[in-house]
Amino acid sequence: MATIYLIEGPVGAGKTTFSRELSEKISAPHINLDTWMARLFQADRPATGSIGWYLERKERCIEQIWDVAIRSLNANCDMILELGLIQRNNRQAMYQRIAASGHKLVVYVLDAPREERRERVKLRNFQRSDSFSMEVSDEVFEIASNMWEEPDDIECTEQEIIFMP
Repeated sequence: MATIYLIEGPVGAGKTTFSRELSEKISAPHINLDTWMARLFQADRPATGSIGWYLERKERCIEQIWDVAIRSLNANCDMILELGLIQRNNRQAMYQRIAASGHKLVVYVLDAPREERRERVKLRNFQRSDSFSMEVSDEVFEIASNMWEEPDDIECTEQEIIFMP
């Protein structure tokens, strides 16, 4: 049975870099929600009020990503999913979906101090390196950081969660 590696953490925690390294290490495809969002919707992103706009499209992307992932998993191909499930209830919904599929799940959680993450995001916005998908404004950084819910004791008991430094 194939394994889903779910990579989670707040914005700027190093998820994409970690996911790419894991992808090379275990020879599994890495699907990054932000890459899909940028490719499919960046040209239509409004200048203001983008949170509601983003959340609606995020849900549609996750549904499509799941369709791709489950076909790959059913073909016995491990998958690395970086979906930005920053709130516990969204992760729980994904955990239930994965459990229903019968596939194994490993969750990696990355984090770093807020100021370090803020500096990483500013640098990434400026450099537009290979981990850059879309510009993250100070406002979006704050909103997303405030929304991040680290896995609690119950979540850690119910799932195989590995916290990365």
